[in-house]
Amino acid sequence: MQKFTPCLWFDDNAEEAVKFYTSIFRNSKIKAVTHYGEAGAAASGRPKGSVLTVLFQLDGQEFLALNGGLHFKFSPAISFIANCGTQKEIDELWKKLSEGGETEQCGWLRDKFGVSWQIVPADIGKMMQDKDAEKTDRVMRAILQMSKIEIKKLKEAYERQ
Repeated sequence: MQKFTPCLWFDDNAEEAVKFYTSIFRNSKIKAVTHYGEAGAAASGRPKGSVLTVLFQLDGQEFLALNGGLHFKFSPAISFIANCGTQKEIDELWKKLSEGGETEQCGWLRDKFGVSWQIVPADIGKMMQDKDAEKTDRVMRAILQMSKIEIKKLKEAYERQ
């Protein structure tokens, strides 16, 4: 059993968002959908029978999507990091997740539902945690010049003498 499950609060499009996410990430699926009953509908103002939650997995990581209404909105204060092994994977995720959303600096984007993502190479942590401060500074300077991360440019900055 997974110890922690992120819960994403949507207005009324949780199922649409989950279908979008599960279409993008490998090893992903919808596990369960619950609906508002009479008591939940009365308490929330949501229509009886409408989707309450969607339990799903993205690449084996479990999430819950909740249709909770207009009370809360997503912010970049919470984001999901997608660690990618290749530039092709970065390019594919970047294209799919940013469609209808907004791209930002340093590998960040907001998808069409307002959820923030960081699409980064899997070895970025190694580069940024190197004991050589000059290497990490060069990598940071390179990242700051990018929207979508380019692995080749990061490696060039990291390995430059």
